[in-house]
Amino acid sequence: MPDSVLSFQNVSKNFSGLRVIDEVTFDVERGSRTALIGPNGAGKTTVFNLISGVYPIDQGQVLLDGDDISTLPVRQRINRGISRSFQNIRLMPHLSAVENVMLGQHSHSRSIGSLLFPLGWLPRNRWAKQAEEALAQAGLGTYPGEVVANLPYGVQKRIEVVRAMISEPKVLMLDEPAAGLNEQETEDLRLLLEQVSERGVTLLVVEHDMQFVRRLCDQVVVLNFGKKIFEGLASEVQEDQAVKEAYLGTEDVGDAA
Repeated sequence: MPDSVLSFQNVSKNFSGLRVIDEVTFDVERGSRTALIGPNGAGKTTVFNLISGVYPIDQGQVLLDGDDISTLPVRQRINRGISRSFQNIRLMPHLSAVENVMLGQHSHSRSIGSLLFPLGWLPRNRWAKQAEEALAQAGLGTYPGEVVANLPYGVQKRIEVVRAMISEPKVLMLDEPAAGLNEQETEDLRLLLEQVSERGVTLLVVEHDMQFVRRLCDQVVVLNFGKKIFEGLASEVQEDQAVKEAYLGTEDVGDAA
């Protein structure tokens, strides 16, 4: 049987009486690279927000390694192994690359005193060293002292991935990581995510660029109007009739999702 690290079980979510997620169930296999795709408004980011704890669920369960995390606050979910990025870059533009990565280390803090270390108040502390090593492993070793606002957009996207990874997650969720990137930046990001995957981290990716999805992901879940219409291999999604119908009249599923 497949080994599921993350299970989204019969989950529903309503906003102002409108059901935006309707009894959706899917599993994310441990070590997989799973894409969550669908037309605009399908509910993809809402699913991310339900998994990470930004929104409470109205029905169903979210399981991580078999444990129900549905009612845990965001910080506890991070401690359990959930980390994510957002559609829009949420780096601190006035801080350096290494300082931004250090902010991601707060999830490891166990006391008020230890919270001071990621702020860089003590130079060359172990937090800074770990952050610099993480940047170097991601091919960003030349940028630690650079103010983020001065760096190219594609580099900022990769720094955001490194910051999410510094909490040592079991599952890394990425919301449209390739959005706004040029061809080379997209390829650099894909290679970084492959490195992350090779370390044993499970990837769950919301992405509109189907070429990026095909090259990175092995599993796909498709949503449409808050319902799951496909779950299976990335190599099979383009041949599914329900998926074709969901994209009919919009963008071709072969080009975008």
